[in-house]
Amino acid sequence: MGFLGLGLLLAGCQEPVDPVVETVDAPKLVSCDPADGAKDLTGDRLTLKLTFDQNIKCPSDQQTRVTIDGGASVDKVYAYNTLLTIDVSGLEKDSGKEYTVVVPEGAVQGFKENQEPADEIRISFNMKYVEPYVPSQLDPVRSLVNPNASQQARNVYAFLLEQSGKKTLSGVQSSHSYTNDMVDLVYRTTGKHPALAGYDFLFLAYSPTPDGWSWVQDYNDISAQKEQWQNNGLVNYMWHWNVPNSKADWDNGLNNYNFDGYAFYTEKTTFDIREALKPGTWQNDFIMKDIEEVAGYLQLLEDENIPVIWRPLHEAAGNHGIYEGGGPGAWFWWGRYGAEPCKELWRLLYDQLVNVYGLDNLIWVWTVDLVKGFESRNLEWYPGDEYVDIVSFDVYENNTEAKSYQYQTLVDMTKGKKLVTISECGNIPDPEKCMEAGNRWSWFMVWPSTDAAGNPSLYNQGWTLNTDEYWRKVMGSPYTLNREDMPSLK
Repeated sequence: MGFLGLGLLLAGCQEPVDPVVETVDAPKLVSCDPADGAKDLTGDRLTLKLTFDQNIKCPSDQQTRVTIDGGASVDKVYAYNTLLTIDVSGLEKDSGKEYTVVVPEGAVQGFKENQEPADEIRISFNMKYVEPYVPSQLDPVRSLVNPNASQQARNVYAFLLEQSGKKTLSGVQSSHSYTNDMVDLVYRTTGKHPALAGYDFLFLAYSPTPDGWSWVQDYNDISAQKEQWQNNGLVNYMWHWNVPNSKADWDNGLNNYNFDGYAFYTEKTTFDIREALKPGTWQNDFIMKDIEEVAGYLQLLEDENIPVIWRPLHEAAGNHGIYEGGGPGAWFWWGRYGAEPCKELWRLLYDQLVNVYGLDNLIWVWTVDLVKGFESRNLEWYPGDEYVDIVSFDVYENNTEAKSYQYQTLVDMTKGKKLVTISECGNIPDPEKCMEAGNRWSWFMVWPSTDAAGNPSLYNQGWTLNTDEYWRKVMGSPYTLNREDMPSLK
């Protein structure tokens, strides 16, 4: 056949050669938030964001292969563009525990042909460790005035004593919605929750809510308070105590939806505290019934082991004006006829709530009205060391400076035996300036505001220095203690 024919024959017998197919590199992890090895993370839930060098997918049959150890769980895995997001829950916050999230080999894939799947990825992180709080032996001179105070109330008070001069607890009063709307607004603005949330029995006369009065809250609902306490926050209550102008208003006001029949401002009611302190009068019948009702709502909190920082009969002295004859000095009816009836009402309230209704979850706070030139009158209004745990003042000034005059006045008045606090404020006194001035404020409580549309706001109604930036500064101060920093006092 010749060499040429033989060569053609041999060539025809060879196996065909497949073309060389090159594989494409697997998707590579570029970054992760939080990063591998992250420490001191907080909360019981976490979202991990894994960014790759190209668009990726995680098929549904692969998502269940993503795991986390330590008893936590993976709730959701989803991929979009270059981002893989993993939601986990069940983390043991404050435990210092380490967790590892494992994305197994093949769970993350690219979109290119002949592309290798991603290698196994392991992301480890540590939770913040918070030393479990064990209350130390209380100084008998500075223990709670109720000798039968609950363990939770003692824990809270011991913690406040321990923080005195170190840090000031952040606080905000809720709006009249009886929710955590202001607490949540502070969190949305600053990324931190106030350590202390304030509530008000303002609508006691109208709770439970009559039909059609959706704007009045039912004080049987303590879900907001439970949320605050379960997240290691503290609960504060005050009482704008509405009273009827007459027995007829008391008997018929609610039936007639007559909100004007009740008031707490002196100028809007003729209710007489002196008559209310006399057994057998309709005024006395009224306040005793109201105290019983308040006791029932406070009992709901005690049943849940929630201690209450309790601040009734606030700002009693008003502007230290002329009290004889019914005014005009006191802003509220409980201060209309001067110090003695007001102190008697405080002691009656203490006796009823503690000794009659057996409430042991209360920490009692008395608010002093501080007006320069009237310092000597402060003790006239003070119910006495045996009825008060903490003394406070309310301040609305157009500055954020330290409040050294107010601080020293309270310390001098109680001879340093009581914690002192800012129970209401507009513009927040700068925690750093207060500490530098030696003002050992236990907490500050910012009064709620609304914007022009009536929505919760952090800086309207005159305290315009509370800008979002200033709020972030205050909540981020090394001298401020927020809910995220609180130990469990349960």
